[in-house]
Amino acid sequence: MQKVAFVCVHNSCRSQIAEALGRHLAADVFESYSAGTERKDRINPDAVRLMKDAYHIDMEDEGQYSKLLSELPPVDVVITMGCNVQCPNLPCRWREDWGLEDPTG
Repeated sequence: MQKVAFVCVHNSCRSQIAEALGRHLAADVFESYSAGTERKDRINPDAVRLMKDAYHIDMEDEGQYSKLLSELPPVDVVITMGCNVQCPNLPCRWREDWGLEDPTG
């Protein structure tokens, strides 16, 4: 099964939501991970609330937390979330940028 990493700067909102949705909607197709170039002390509370309200997913109860790129296993696909993150030290077979604006705040 392919491993997909969703990457943004702080790994606290966009990439966490993508990881949770990937696990929820496509766990039979690929393994979802997320990480950032910097770490926050927690997942964005608005992202946690949104996922609970919209999908009944508690990212924190599911064990998600802000991670650095160095904490990822080897991955096949890297999706950057629109924050111009360059990840030259993260080898993969496919890379693309989704161009999502930072929803924080």
